[in-house]
Amino acid sequence: MKGQAMNTAPAPGLNDTHDPLLQSWVASANTPETDFPLQNLPFGRFRLAGDPDWRIGVAIGDQVLDLRAARVIDSNDMNRLMRLLPEVRRSLRQAISAGLRVGSAQQDTFKAALHAQSDVELGLPCEIGDYTDFYTSVHHATTIGKQLRPENPLLPNYKWVPIGYHGRASSIVPSGTGFHRPNGQTKAPDAERPSFGPCRRLDYELELGVLIARPNALGQPIAMADAEAHVFGLALFNDWSARDIQAWEYQPLGPFLSKNFASTLSPWVVTLDALAPFRAPFGRPEGDPEPLNYLASPANSSHGAINIELEVWLQTARMCQAGHAGDKLSQSNYADAYWSVAQLVAHHTVNGCNLRAGDLFGTGTLSGPNPEQGGSLMELSSGGKRPFTLSNGETRSYLEDGDTVILRAYCVREGYRRIGFGECRGTVLPARTLDQQTL
Repeated sequence: MKGQAMNTAPAPGLNDTHDPLLQSWVASANTPETDFPLQNLPFGRFRLAGDPDWRIGVAIGDQVLDLRAARVIDSNDMNRLMRLLPEVRRSLRQAISAGLRVGSAQQDTFKAALHAQSDVELGLPCEIGDYTDFYTSVHHATTIGKQLRPENPLLPNYKWVPIGYHGRASSIVPSGTGFHRPNGQTKAPDAERPSFGPCRRLDYELELGVLIARPNALGQPIAMADAEAHVFGLALFNDWSARDIQAWEYQPLGPFLSKNFASTLSPWVVTLDALAPFRAPFGRPEGDPEPLNYLASPANSSHGAINIELEVWLQTARMCQAGHAGDKLSQSNYADAYWSVAQLVAHHTVNGCNLRAGDLFGTGTLSGPNPEQGGSLMELSSGGKRPFTLSNGETRSYLEDGDTVILRAYCVREGYRRIGFGECRGTVLPARTLDQQTL
């Protein structure tokens, strides 16, 4: 739909920090394959061995720069940093970029504040407040709808309203954290009564997380023109789903226990400033209705889309034991989403809802227009009816214990430096029995 529109002019916001010729005195930041060149500078939190306190860092090559130790900030409160005005955040990006460039007078100070990423613990990028999950991929919505409602796959409100539900923030975990297969109620179509036990149709969902920066007051909507000023950046997000539990519980109020047992967030937040070169026009397919006025703006039309290539990889326990890195299951692009970041912010607040720094929006599963671009196993296996074979001969319909799902993402455009998001990794552990769960 929109994912190929990169021959047009990028969004405003380009400056010298995006110069593809910039080189860093951190050698690993200059290698072509790194996700974290000098042009990226994503934010996150880390801590050293034996230190209980989180520090604010920026990824540069295979290192992390301690911003407070580098004397560019005076606090390790990430949510406070996120609340800064956009122009102050841009000045901070400029200062970090200048200090990491070849020939910087601050090299000695910054070098003393560097740590190898492999030597630190990476956590959630901020304190997560509220969490809302959206449903922004029309391709995912249509494919799933065909399985559930073949005669009416896309509900009539989809093209008018950014659909979402409020999720559970307490079970959002950092990348690398394992989680236990959830237990719950399920009901077979031919059964008289439901049964209880471990989920048998465990799935992943390829998503991006939108981290809110500046709050708005209760009762004060955020207009489309101002929406992106309230967004800090994007991270990878996996909203694990128990499809069999979901099928039994979701009517009439929607997802509950099928979603709140675990969601995995990557450690690095790529700022909207870093993504400026990868913006593209945002539009609807011909014949689709134009959004209502409160969901439209000239800026959103001219550069509301963001071209981010997204990948899902699966490494089974057997692959891990054999030293196999895993298979790539699918690839899609965020520019194919039906609703933009600004539209999610404007819609979420149009009724007066107040957002806070650190609130998280999930985009919902980001699938592409082709069948092989499904962002979940429910799509790739046609609801479990068509298992597929992996490169080592194993087959999958849904996830098995020991499976590790890895999400990756990156942005490329001719004339600019490739930037990446790192990875979002989670491993399925066996379900606990009820007596194991009792304290």
